[in-house]
Amino acid sequence: MASIRIRSTGAARVLLAVVLVLAQVACEPPPDADAPTDADVADMVLLNGKVVTVDPQLGEAEALAVQGDRVMAVGTTAEIQELVGPDTEVVELEGRLAIPGFIEGHGHFMGLGSARLSLDLMGTTSWDEIVEKVAEAAAETPPGEWITGRGWHQERWDPVPEETYDGVPTHHELSAVSPDNPVLLTHASGHASFANARAMEEAGITAETPDPSGGTIIRDEAGEPTGFLRQAAQGLARRAHSAAEEGMTAEEREERNLRQVELAGAEALEHGVTSFHDAGSDFGTIDLFRELAEAGELPVRLYVMVRGESMSSMEESLSDYFLDGVGNHFLTVRSIKRAIDGALGTHGAWLLEPYADNPETTGLPQTEPDQLQALAELARDHGFQLNTHAIGDRGNREALNVYEEVLTDNGEVVDDHRWRIEHAQHLHPDDIPRFGELGVIASMQGVHATSDGPWVEPRLGEERARTGAYVWRDLIDSGAVICNGTDVPVEPISAVGSFYSSVSRMTREGWRFFPEQAMDRMEALESYTINCAYAAFQDDVLGSLTPGKLADIVVLDRDILTVDEEEIPEAQVDLTIVGGDVRYRR
Repeated sequence: MASIRIRSTGAARVLLAVVLVLAQVACEPPPDADAPTDADVADMVLLNGKVVTVDPQLGEAEALAVQGDRVMAVGTTAEIQELVGPDTEVVELEGRLAIPGFIEGHGHFMGLGSARLSLDLMGTTSWDEIVEKVAEAAAETPPGEWITGRGWHQERWDPVPEETYDGVPTHHELSAVSPDNPVLLTHASGHASFANARAMEEAGITAETPDPSGGTIIRDEAGEPTGFLRQAAQGLARRAHSAAEEGMTAEEREERNLRQVELAGAEALEHGVTSFHDAGSDFGTIDLFRELAEAGELPVRLYVMVRGESMSSMEESLSDYFLDGVGNHFLTVRSIKRAIDGALGTHGAWLLEPYADNPETTGLPQTEPDQLQALAELARDHGFQLNTHAIGDRGNREALNVYEEVLTDNGEVVDDHRWRIEHAQHLHPDDIPRFGELGVIASMQGVHATSDGPWVEPRLGEERARTGAYVWRDLIDSGAVICNGTDVPVEPISAVGSFYSSVSRMTREGWRFFPEQAMDRMEALESYTINCAYAAFQDDVLGSLTPGKLADIVVLDRDILTVDEEEIPEAQVDLTIVGGDVRYRR
């Protein structure tokens, strides 16, 4: 027993109990010295495997013990077997890999659930396929009801439609197969949508409709709307969709929301995700999460960023929504999310220089720097983290400038603020070291680089792409912390898939996107575990298999740290354990 690596922490009272009982046993041996006390006995043990703790002081082990919802000990199989009692659940790893639960560093939790209730267009590879899916949905949907979908991307289409405007065809084929149903199909990035004729009619979009601030209604040569709505222009159709849903009863709305939570949670657990950084929910949705957390009914841990609330509503209520570890660390709210620009794929990212393939634009800023600064000051004054969506080099620079201004006190950057930039996809080389210097976390998604790779260079040109696009290596080497993820439902939630992208930079087409910027495998694992725990102020309870921390564990069917690189995407999640509770078993 003496060699078992058990470390006490202030949060792990159960470990203190272990120490006290062992001390008592040493001083006053019971009649049967070999009989374990309750404090010696684990509720679950994982034996005969490879346990990668992601704790530099512990390194790797063969086995692990769980007591209650905490990691009790790590050590050799022989050592951990000493903690087995008559009711202990024994998991034989048989050489498999056990690691801390994956932390999805940037996703949209309710968006994932909603995507599973609508048309999944993620795998579509042509416009004709999208039209066909809508036709099938229209045949089964009552007239007047909306048909929604998400996941299409024009850069994946083969063949490309003959007549396009900004890379996208007109609505006419889509409208022909769905004349009686409004249709709204969201781009994979979430920064554009496509509407059919009926949806545009419901939204009041005509040739005379002006472009809203921060958005564009794409039009043909005659000035007629094509159906493609970029950035803020989506709001016109989304408001019409929301108005149509106002007829739902409170019970119907609650049932739908709970179903979204259920679907999102199930998909997260299937992919080994035990914690989820939700990149934007309003106060009403947070109220739902709080109710579920307090009842012990959240399927995964949520770290929620406040989004969709006005400055006035946040000034009034933000303090009421600072939630730290509600429901035994199942819900935390202490950050605000705001977007300063759009997406690169839809020419919405804010660039310092014009797009190489569309020199008439430098993107569509969504928040002016002075507005972001006012929000930053509000966040600082309420003790909230600020997480800014910034994709283009201009967007990132403006966000960093605001952070530096607001977080500098007497010439020194405020300690341990852990403010974040979400995505940080394209940076000017001069701004790369500023992340480490300012202590700003780069919340980046590995899979974006390999998914976007084929069209990044056409958008930016070779030089800008090589020196500033998805530059993980340069950021890490300059001292920045990277928190990984998928931006689900923009991309599938597969943590293994994004891990593979992070270490290989391999595109779907079979070539590597500037491979010199890849992470090594341990860096990639840290970016999906302890780094994201740090990015959420939770590294004291999550992110490593350190005794005393919450027992969030994933068991994979192979060792993604050592297998041949091409075998990594084949790895499957065998077990997902949250707080010592097996919540997914393959």
